[in-house]
Amino acid sequence: MMYFAKAKTALIAATALSGLLAGAAQAETWRAWAIHPEDYPNVVAMQQFADEVTEKTEGRIEPTVYANGVLGAQPDAIEQVRAGAIAVGNFNMGPMGEIVPATNVLSLPFIFRDVDHMHKVMDGEIGQRFSDALSEEGLVALSWMDSGSRSFYNTKHAIETPADMDGMKFRVMNNDLYVQMVDQLGGNATPMAYGEVYQSLKTGVIDGAENNYPSFESSNHYEVAKYYSITNHLIIPECICVSTKVWDGVSDEDKALVTAAAVSAAETQRELWAEREMASKQKVEESGVAVNEVSDPAAFQSAMEPVYTKFIESNPDLESLIRDIQSVE
Repeated sequence: MMYFAKAKTALIAATALSGLLAGAAQAETWRAWAIHPEDYPNVVAMQQFADEVTEKTEGRIEPTVYANGVLGAQPDAIEQVRAGAIAVGNFNMGPMGEIVPATNVLSLPFIFRDVDHMHKVMDGEIGQRFSDALSEEGLVALSWMDSGSRSFYNTKHAIETPADMDGMKFRVMNNDLYVQMVDQLGGNATPMAYGEVYQSLKTGVIDGAENNYPSFESSNHYEVAKYYSITNHLIIPECICVSTKVWDGVSDEDKALVTAAAVSAAETQRELWAEREMASKQKVEESGVAVNEVSDPAAFQSAMEPVYTKFIESNPDLESLIRDIQSVE
């Protein structure tokens, strides 16, 4: 009898262990890409997303966030997500235009009136159109984050009118629309990796760049570029985007849980972003940076007419999308 009792106990233990191993085998470890430092609003939100997904799926999906771009530069990371090598990433729509042409609309200067306008567009039916376009290229946009409004900064002088940009070299992200934008304002556009900007400003390889307050501050660019001129020329949304190759293997139940976690993370990011913008602005001003609002925003906006004309000529199928965005109240 003792032999059978021991055998039964061993069988129960083995069955329990087998169940645990089966559960562990079903767990998916997701690598999650982020470019910013761990305390940056986007990365804090991504960590919230990872924690909530792990909790809500009861460990069936376990994302791990890799900050500071350690898994590669953004263009490389986008390709890795499309290939399924990285499961999910927080991507800016700026570099996405090379892969999904429709997203170039989001990079048109002054396409959004302000951040609230961008939220209304991206959280609604038009945002779903962009998500559909991304999904055709291996990316599923689960939610939309802020990246603030971008303005110009430089090492020379305050910018009040486009004439103040004449001849100055400005770093831009790798997108022809940004090159055209700077050229139309009289500057010389220089596409360059984000990590190279500080030293290039310091050594005079470039005279300036353009970005939002938190990036200007967290990158320490404010230490070498002492003029920040508020133009609000670009308001580019960001996504939490998951690989379709990964997504197709997720159950409908878990898809709903992951999507809800992404939406919640985006809400958190927007709140943290607003707080961080104010804190970064204060730090920049206290450091001695001269901050000014451009005296004639309309002059910058009207200078973009050739950019829009050329874009529509090259992409006539996207003209209606531009008009739809502009008509959102």
